[in-house]
Parts: sequence; C-alpha cells; structure tokens
Amino acid sequence: MNELVAYQTEPLTAVQVKAQVQRIQEVMAAVMQKDVHYGIIPGTQKPTLFKAGAEKILSTFRIAAHPKEIEDMSTSDEIRYRVKVHGVAMENDQILFGVGIGECSSNEEKYKWRRPVCDEEFNETPEDRRREAWKKYDGKPYKQKQIRTNPSDVANTILKMAKKRAQIDMTLTATGASDVFDQDLEDLPEGIRQEVADKKPPIKAPQKKADAKKAATEAEQIAIVKVVSVGSKKGVKKDGSEYTIYTIFDDADVKYGTFDTKIADLAEAAKGTGEKVKISYVVGTYGNKITNLVIEEQEAA
Repeated sequence: MNELVAYQTEPLTAVQVKAQVQRIQEVMAAVMQKDVHYGIIPGTQKPTLFKAGAEKILSTFRIAAHPKEIEDMSTSDEIRYRVKVHGVAMENDQILFGVGIGECSSNEEKYKWRRPVCDEEFNETPEDRRREAWKKYDGKPYKQKQIRTNPSDVANTILKMAKKRAQIDMTLTATGASDVFDQDLEDLPEGIRQEVADKKPPIKAPQKKADAKKAATEAEQIAIVKVVSVGSKKGVKKDGSEYTIYTIFDDADVKYGTFDTKIADLAEAAKGTGEKVKISYVVGTYGNKITNLVIEEQEAA
C-alpha cells in the first residue's frame, strides 16, 4: 500500500518520504513514455510533466482530481478562467491531499493570434486586429502574417487548459513530484522556450576513467533500511548464457535489483537477523540497481 493511501495523521518518516519519491521514479521508468507522459526541453534540468503523466501519478497514489472551484474572469474581448483542482481520496472523495491552481487566457500569444486563411482575409481584417510578427525557423528569422482569433472559438480550450494546469500543479504538490518534474515549461511562449533551449550546458571534455568513476559515485543514492524479502529469477540471455537476477524488498516496500550473488547472500543474512543494511544504488531505466550492500553492524565493527 502506498504511503499516501494510509491516510495517517502522523508525519511520515524519512524512509517513507524517500520511498514516495522512489515510487514516482519507478512509475516513470516502467509506465511513462517520453513525449506522451512527460517531455524533455533542452537546457532544463528536469523533465516537464504532461497531463497524461499527472494522471498516472495520481492513479498510483489513488488520488482523484476534482475541479471544484472555477472562476470565470472573461470580458467581451477575452476568455479567461482560473481553476482550483482538489486532490481527494478515490475511495471516499473526502480526504484532501492538496490543491492546485491554474489559469488560462485567450490573450496568451498562442491563443490570441492565428494565421490567416489567405492574403485576402489578412487584408480585409481591421488594422487593429492584424499584424506581422517575427518568428524563427531553422535558426533564421522571418515575418508571419497573423490575425486576431475570435475568443469564443477557443473558450472550451481555455477552460480545459486552466484545468490541466491546476491538475498538474496539484499532482506535484500532493505527491512531492516536484523533485522529479517541472510543470509549466511546455506552456511557455515559443520565443521564451527557445531561449531556455538555447541555454544548454557546455559540452564537457571526455572524462578520464577516474573522473567517470567519481561521477558514477556521486550519482549513487543511499538507503538505510531493513530487508523484508529476497527473491530470485533465472533467465537466458540472447547469447544463450544463463543469469540470475535477485530482487530485494525493504521495510518501506521499495524494490532493488542486483545480479550479484554476494549482495543477495548478504541481504538474505540481514533478513534473518532483522539488522539494518546500508544499500547504495542508482536509479536506472529498470528501477533501483544495487551497487553495494553493507550490514550496518558489520560496518561499525
């Protein structure tokens, strides 16, 4: 059972908080697809969460998204909505996990203007409702003719976009997923997004073996836990050779994997005594890969 579903009034322990983030990382690695559930904007440190990805995370923690507050701030020349989405328990619709807020307006650049059907439509449009805007394609600037969009034509889109932004905001707030994802980068205007993309980190020189080993060590994470179970599964590689993968679960129901028999034996020994172990691991495509495991009492000795 996930920690968020326990509905506890007591604060979560450090192990439970870490397990919650790890659960999100596991869902991201096993279920989510790039450009469907999240996207990568060049020059940014974290992926951007999409609505489909937010739905996966909310489903994992059994949270329903309810847009309970919708504020209509529209005028005769603008459609504008502000939405508050409440995250509540799927089982009873009462326990509140968090609130997200999102706003959208037809005066945003991508909704306010559109390309004309033809030059004749552009020429017949009143001067205060048409323009020529600078754009960039393949690194080269150019001018594009645009005319004002009828706000009523995008009213439903504006409402749904405000709700989507609020839902993603609530997801990040309620589950602590901000450690893994950004939110609104996909909604930035094209020009600003390009500026973000242009700010790519400089290309690093090839690392020596010592530097590469240091970088790998810095990427490792450490968990001090109790081993609850150790399982194993045999398989055959494409080249015909056999292998055994060991799966280790800790007392926060977090799963780790290893092909190292010695690590599996240590975990089995720790499980029998109930002693705590220090697990060093890296988060990869297929989950948490153990790089080292030490029984705490042995380390202290």
